[in-house]
Amino acid sequence: MDRKEDKKLLIKIAQMYYEQNLTQSEISSQLGIYRTTISRMLKRVREEGIVTITINYDTGDHFTLEQELKERFGLREAIVVEVDPAQSSTIKRKAIGQACARWLEQVLLPKDTIGFSWGSSLASVVESLTQAQRPFVTCVPTVGGPSGKMESGYHVNNICYQAALKWGARSLMIDVPAITEQKETRDQLMNSQYYQTIAKAWDHLDIAMFGIGSPEMKGEEAWRGFYGDAVIAELENGKVAGDICSRFYDGNGIPVHTGISDRTLTIELEQIKQARYSIGVAESLEKVTGILGALNGGYMNVLVTTQETAQTILEY
Repeated sequence: MDRKEDKKLLIKIAQMYYEQNLTQSEISSQLGIYRTTISRMLKRVREEGIVTITINYDTGDHFTLEQELKERFGLREAIVVEVDPAQSSTIKRKAIGQACARWLEQVLLPKDTIGFSWGSSLASVVESLTQAQRPFVTCVPTVGGPSGKMESGYHVNNICYQAALKWGARSLMIDVPAITEQKETRDQLMNSQYYQTIAKAWDHLDIAMFGIGSPEMKGEEAWRGFYGDAVIAELENGKVAGDICSRFYDGNGIPVHTGISDRTLTIELEQIKQARYSIGVAESLEKVTGILGALNGGYMNVLVTTQETAQTILEY
């Protein structure tokens, strides 16, 4: 069977199963194909994007919570998703990623420049984006890469590339570390023509999308691995409430100078605030202090989070 015929058969089986509500046994009988083969082909229709399955997390009534967040912190938008607190962090990230992706696709303009940070929350957003032709959108990394090991799917370059791939858009790549060993190295890289191209794009972001970190995240291996034990020890002295793109701040949102501040290659917090939409995508009780600091500093005008996290923020 050639590829064209194979694709037609996959679509036919998908229609019979998902639209006509036939069982795998009924499809097997009608098409004369083994039931085990039908099962494998139904798996393929999801893997190849012929069928996409989404869960509607917006069935709950979160209007009051969202309104309270908007009024309390002067937000343009608040997106609160209901997820059972007992669920895994993976499911929670998927829920807020899906909600954020749907909203983003509604507000994205044809020629927007959108900046992405790194992390699992941002990866979940990009994974949930739908295929669409947005060739004049530009995806830009807003922070350098990790010095240590990181799952490739969480890397800022991969997140930008995957978003651009979904949209048929343009993607810039960043080829410098977020944190250098020496200040002199940071200064040399900042003066390079390559870095200047990225940095100039930060001055013209229409949308800035980022995750939020916090020293309270005891079990977050990706965040802790990104900075290393020495940096984490300094951050745990009580002054730092959270970070956005490796820029640290206290509970009032006031920037905190750390031992890595002069060795960091990343966007400035003030540049994030200039974007039309500055979108924080974060959940968990461990991140509440980091989210609150970002809200108090005015670094985001859109918050995407879970009901549990939203309620805790408002209680503070």
